Amino acid sequence: MSEFESFLREQLLIEPWRIPIIVIAATGIYIAFLVLVRVFGSRVFAKMTAFDAVVIVMFGAVAGRAIIGHPPTLMAGIIGLTTLIALEAIFGAARKLKGLRNAISGRAQVIMVHGEFINEQMKKSHLSRGDVKATIRRAGIAQLSQIQLMILEPTGEFSIFKEGTAVDPALLKGVAGVEYLYP
Repeated sequence: MSEFESFLREQLLIEPWRIPIIVIAATGIYIAFLVLVRVFGSRVFAKMTAFDAVVIVMFGAVAGRAIIGHPPTLMAGIIGLTTLIALEAIFGAARKLKGLRNAISGRAQVIMVHGEFINEQMKKSHLSRGDVKATIRRAGIAQLSQIQLMILEPTGEFSIFKEGTAVDPALLKGVAGVEYLYP
């Protein structure tokens, strides 16, 4: 066997005993990521600063290294990615079940009502006033008093309703902090 053939075999093949280790590592990393997102809130998905982007890239590098192990091979990468995609499919199906949806994805959070910050909700979501004000500016709103209701969605996106807008209560069902709108 030539050196080139030996190199290809080392890079493409994987020892069978490593397969369950990769699957377990990928599962552990996936669950750790879910827990971290639940602990730190939807802020993780809100508009990112350059620093946030660097942290996300570093997180991916650390996660990838932990999943693939040493030595990294193409097959280890394929097994790791396949495991992550399978877990996403499983948890995606679980999110459709009402009882698991909030546990996995979290709830939408009211963060502003009638131009007033809801500090308790912002703290739970790990948002700063600066984050919220930047979002308001991007939405083209010139005055805080123009905002009737602002919600941080589980996806990290913001929903903003202007004053005078009739909001259907059905849209607010399950939103944390909706009691601030209807005291």
